[in-house]
Amino acid sequence: MHLDLDDLRKTFGFGVAGNFAGHLEQAGEAADFATVQSVSPVAPKGIFPWYVPGGTTFLGDFPLSHDRIAKPASDGPVNLQIEPEVGVLCAVTYADDGTVARLAPTLLGAFNDCSIRRPGAPKISHKKNWGADSKGMARTCFAVTDLDPDGPTATFRLASFLRRDGETHPYGVDSPLPGYSYYGVQLLDWIVDRLNHQTGSPDTPLEHVGQALDGAGRPASVLVGIGATRYTPFGAQTFLDVGDESIVVVYDTASCSPEELVDAVTAGAEDTLIGASVLRQTVYAGGAA
Repeated sequence: MHLDLDDLRKTFGFGVAGNFAGHLEQAGEAADFATVQSVSPVAPKGIFPWYVPGGTTFLGDFPLSHDRIAKPASDGPVNLQIEPEVGVLCAVTYADDGTVARLAPTLLGAFNDCSIRRPGAPKISHKKNWGADSKGMARTCFAVTDLDPDGPTATFRLASFLRRDGETHPYGVDSPLPGYSYYGVQLLDWIVDRLNHQTGSPDTPLEHVGQALDGAGRPASVLVGIGATRYTPFGAQTFLDVGDESIVVVYDTASCSPEELVDAVTAGAEDTLIGASVLRQTVYAGGAA
C-alpha cells in the first residue's frame, strides 16, 4: 500500500515506551520511569503523544515526512537519534462513553520516532515533536489486519542504518517483530487499556494520552509507533548530523534475507528490495526548536 502523508493530518499519533528490552537504558531514559508501575517486568512502560491534530501546543505541528529530518538550530548541542520502529495505522472504535473500545490495524510500515536527547525533559513528548520533518513514515507499507506473533507478520523483521560520507553503518539491532515485549492482540489490548486509564503524573514522563485523543475530536484513526529496537554500538553513540541519511526498513524474510538486506542498503539499492517497507530520510539544517 502507498501512504499519502496528507491522509494522516487528521490521524492522532502516539508511541509506546519500553517495548524492546534494553532500549530505554541505551537511550538514557530508564531512570525516568523509576516510579512507573507496570503490570509485569516485561510490559512496556506507557504511551506518549507526538501529534495531536488541531492541538494548540507544539504537539499540534504535523511532524511526519517521507524523506527528510530537520535538525533544529540551537546554541547548544542537538543530539538527534534515529528511533527505528514499526508504525501501525489503526482504525479506532469508541464506546458510547467516549472511551476507546478497540483498535483494528490496517497497515504497517517503517517508522522513525526520531528523538532529541533532552536530559531533564519533564515529558517524553518534549523530545518528540520539534515541528515539520521531525518524524518519518515510509511511503510503502504492508496492508495488515492481524498482528498475531504467529500470523502474517511472523517472518517480518526491523532493521536500521545510518549512511554518512558514503559509508553505511547498522544503527539498530536487526530484530524480529514478534521479538517485541508486547505484540499482537496483547499489545493492542494493552494500548486500549492505557488510552483509557493512563493519567500520568508530575513525577513520571507520562501524560493523559486518552484525554488528548478525546480533545482532538476522537479521530477515526491513530498511528502508533510500537517501540524502538536496541541500538548497535555505533547507533548508541552516534547522533545525526546534516547530510546524514537515516534508513529504517521493515522487511519480510520470506522475500529478503538479513544478508541480502545489508548488501542492498550498503550498495545504496534499498529501493529495489522486494517485500520491504523502506523509510530513507536526509538530515537538513532546520530552524530553532
